[in-house]
Amino acid sequence: MRTRRRVAAFGVVAVLALVPGCGSGSQQDSAQTGGQTSAESPAPNPQTAGSPPVAGFADVVERVSPSVVTVRIDNGVGSGVVLRPDVIVTNAHVVGTARDVALEFADGEQANGVVLATDTVTDLAVVRSSRTGLPVPEYRVELPRPGDWAVAIGSPLGFQNSVTAGVISGLHRDIPGSAAQSQSLVDLIQTDAPISPGNSGGALLDAEGRVVGINEAYIPPAAGAVSLGFAIPSATAIDVSDQLLESGRAAHPYLGVSITQLTPAVRRGLGVAVEDGALVTGVDRGSPAATAGVQSGDVITELDGDTVRSVEDLLSALRRTRPGAQVPMSVHRGNAQQQMTVTIGERAG
Repeated sequence: MRTRRRVAAFGVVAVLALVPGCGSGSQQDSAQTGGQTSAESPAPNPQTAGSPPVAGFADVVERVSPSVVTVRIDNGVGSGVVLRPDVIVTNAHVVGTARDVALEFADGEQANGVVLATDTVTDLAVVRSSRTGLPVPEYRVELPRPGDWAVAIGSPLGFQNSVTAGVISGLHRDIPGSAAQSQSLVDLIQTDAPISPGNSGGALLDAEGRVVGINEAYIPPAAGAVSLGFAIPSATAIDVSDQLLESGRAAHPYLGVSITQLTPAVRRGLGVAVEDGALVTGVDRGSPAATAGVQSGDVITELDGDTVRSVEDLLSALRRTRPGAQVPMSVHRGNAQQQMTVTIGERAG
């Protein structure tokens, strides 16, 4: 996994089902970061590899809780994690359009926060705290493994520094039907550590207390789910936050297409021969897609070696590319498959 990778933007228009976020309120509810990063996991402890520590995760929680904050705006509450001694990283949907937020810490102290910048493509935001000297946790930029222990800390429904535990359930997850709501719900870490409204922006930790992700979303029980939570990988959070702090914006790979889900009704109506893919409904003038020869009505089925079965698949595949890279792309046009090479562009989120 790249430890300093760019993240993706389409400029897409997608018509899909909504998926609730995990924030609360009117919205959904490295050395360079001032903290430590870890690219490799230590050798597993026989005691913690197959079962929780004898004392549970109390020591981890006690050590890391001062680095997890409650973020309050007028009409909602979320969570955040210390990124630098005076900077908090949280979800963009937690702060919404607010400029000023209130920060509450594990020791009961409060401080004012100023939102420095947000990035809606990755759903990340950075907040400057009036309280300085905050403890910066270690960020693990290497992805955890499915089955690793996971501990979530945040403020669900305003209950500050609440702790839940589970395992890493999966990697590179895309939430089906999410593209109509947000481009951020792709290439995520999945966990069964319970996540509730208000956990948004909080920390997902490994058994050693390293931040492996920033909690972002969950699928509610009403949808038939049991403990399906999702977090933004730490590598993405660090990369985007560094860009936001440096320039106030984050750059993303850009393809330049409007797309929609390829449903059975759409396939029948248009006479499309393939069953899966992302249907192109528009191509931006002068965009990388236009230069490569993509046309409205094409169905994108593969990008840079990744199979595309849905809009979310395409968002996820594009996120793993880099601006300027020349990558292969497969499209179906009529009854024929065509191979193209597209030079990935770049634009700010």
